[in-house]
Amino acid sequence: MIHWLAPYLFSEDLGRLLGYVSTRAAGAAITAFLFAVLFGGRIIGWLAARGVGERIDSTGAAVLEKLHAHKKGTPTMGGLFVIAGILLACVLWMRFDGANKFSMPGVWLVAGFAAVGFWDDWVKLHNPQKRGIGKREKQGALTVVALLTALWLYGPAGLEGAAGGPHLYVPFAKDFTFDLTVWFGVPFLLLAVLVLTGAANAVNLTDGLDGLAAGCIATAAIAFAVITYAVGRVDWSHYLLVQHVAGASEMTVMMAALLGGALGFLWWNAAPALVFMGDVGSLGLGGALGYAALVSRTELVLLVVGGVFVVEALSVILQVASFKLRGKRVFRCAPLHHHFQYGGMPETRVVVRTWVVSALLALCSLALFKVR
Repeated sequence: MIHWLAPYLFSEDLGRLLGYVSTRAAGAAITAFLFAVLFGGRIIGWLAARGVGERIDSTGAAVLEKLHAHKKGTPTMGGLFVIAGILLACVLWMRFDGANKFSMPGVWLVAGFAAVGFWDDWVKLHNPQKRGIGKREKQGALTVVALLTALWLYGPAGLEGAAGGPHLYVPFAKDFTFDLTVWFGVPFLLLAVLVLTGAANAVNLTDGLDGLAAGCIATAAIAFAVITYAVGRVDWSHYLLVQHVAGASEMTVMMAALLGGALGFLWWNAAPALVFMGDVGSLGLGGALGYAALVSRTELVLLVVGGVFVVEALSVILQVASFKLRGKRVFRCAPLHHHFQYGGMPETRVVVRTWVVSALLALCSLALFKVR
């Protein structure tokens, strides 16, 4: 929006400056951060006044409930102001014209996933007999939003149209790809749903300690801001031997907004947390990361960028599978961050060490992205 208004509101030089991706990315980050900081306190107070507090009951783990007893009643659904700030920043600073056909589906996806999270949080907080909506309902709703987004990318947005349609690119392999356009694009649609819903659910599972998910989101957003910028530029993508996707650089602006929103949320969520993001925040943020990977054609690199989220999700899958098949648990408690808590590690130490690992993985992903 600001790009459209710039010629009418500012001088020619300033209007040109506001056309640069780097300038708009900085603007998006600052906008999302300031929105979270300036309005977060008011929204937290509003949530607290209406009794929208965290539930720690019915987890099935007495030790975990004891460890988190002090968090009972802390306002939740703080993702409302995080997602609102990110969407506002995207609408203000992203371009939606010309080759930038991926901006609108991205905004739609984040808003759609956040809406599913809001639904889940609402049921959880207003029905003491339930821990949210059913797993099938939740996954079904996420799948519908993800599938519609994938169809938009494959059809009207024309993702990777210059290459004849989307392909799956393998790190370390310069000329080895999988064509995802066969069978009328069904492989791409399946991959897109898996990436988008998988990323959202993985972030949701990671959101269990003060500042844990938000800090990891920040480092992942920085990595994907660099990756999407490189993929969106002809010269950089040619030098790095990666597929150029015209319009992908707008995802840099979205990732900057994601970074600003995550840091703004940390302002209130750092231990001891004054608010939790709830599913409304974690699903929207996770979906944004998956979308950046999808548009930039770096789905496999996402496994490294979001390595913390992947391991957290795998720990839950392994725990459930092991208990059902063998009657034994692999971890003291899942997701993995609770395993360390059970072992006596202080919550803040678990969080900071996980941030360190997330930052290292982000750096490794950039190296992996370069090597062909």
